[in-house]
Amino acid sequence: MQAFELKQNIQFFQSSRDRGLKIVMASLVGLEGSSYRKPGVRMLIAEDHSMCGALSGGCVEKDIVESAQTVFKTGVSKVISYDGRYRLGCEGFLYILIEPFMPSEKDATSILAQIDQRNPIVVKSVYKEGTSITGNYHSTFFLKSEQTPIAINTLKHSETSTFTYFKQTISPAHQLVIIGAEHDTGPVCTNAALLGWDVSIISSLKNPKSAQHFPTAKNVLAETPETVNFDFIDPYTSVLIMTHNYAQDLKYLLKLKAYSLSYVGVLGSKKRKARLESDLLEHDSEWDASFFERLYSPAGIHIGAVTPQEIAVSIISEILQVTRTQKTTKTSSFSKPFIS
Repeated sequence: MQAFELKQNIQFFQSSRDRGLKIVMASLVGLEGSSYRKPGVRMLIAEDHSMCGALSGGCVEKDIVESAQTVFKTGVSKVISYDGRYRLGCEGFLYILIEPFMPSEKDATSILAQIDQRNPIVVKSVYKEGTSITGNYHSTFFLKSEQTPIAINTLKHSETSTFTYFKQTISPAHQLVIIGAEHDTGPVCTNAALLGWDVSIISSLKNPKSAQHFPTAKNVLAETPETVNFDFIDPYTSVLIMTHNYAQDLKYLLKLKAYSLSYVGVLGSKKRKARLESDLLEHDSEWDASFFERLYSPAGIHIGAVTPQEIAVSIISEILQVTRTQKTTKTSSFSKPFIS
């Protein structure tokens, strides 16, 4: 489960609760074989059959809603299993925990605060594998290194080896820092926000931009390489430089030297990248070789992108590929536009 999905779930819970509806949470806690989503994904279901999220591409949701009705009536959790090997959808065997979801308003607000503050959240679920087994199964949320447990229902269990435990750490949303605020920044910001990423845009002091220009961004700042403070960069951050100004690109790269980033993308050609690397070494000879290994220019994978929207897709795809620890390849028969 991604942080933005949890945020959507909590907001759905608050809205449904305000309308006087009971809510249950369905969690994929076990899997044998393959499935559209992996264990840890969760969805909420309200009494009126409205939903937030999904555990599959559409294979199991109808069955989950039907199974949830007994949880609404009894207030007792249950585990259902779904064998997709003999159906046309998911080909795995799924264990799904369905339980009442009723955190206090204070706890719901605390979870949202943890997400916005970019802190990891740990979720532990206890259940018993089987088919339509009911019991005191439940999930607990732990905030700030598990020091503040949040019980989402009142069900408890006695410690026994017959229970199965599923633990998941929900990492902060991926953060993309875009340096540059020209017209081509918009499509990149929009695509990143669609994936649930936190986007911060740094415009120039000479031509400052506001949130009105980039409504899907979390932050829009006006800075220079000399004034910018990158202390908000964390291990879940990527940087994309698209100032269309060589001198500015060079200064920002020099500033980023102090930070460990898995991805730093720069618009421009391979020739321009070579010049940047040469000038960086001329300004400062003490560089960690890994920095240049994490420098991606031309930014984006080769998909034959031409328009700003297509180029944005290629860049976001490359960032996703790199941050998911899969090596990118820059060789292609396509001719890729180079933008400086």
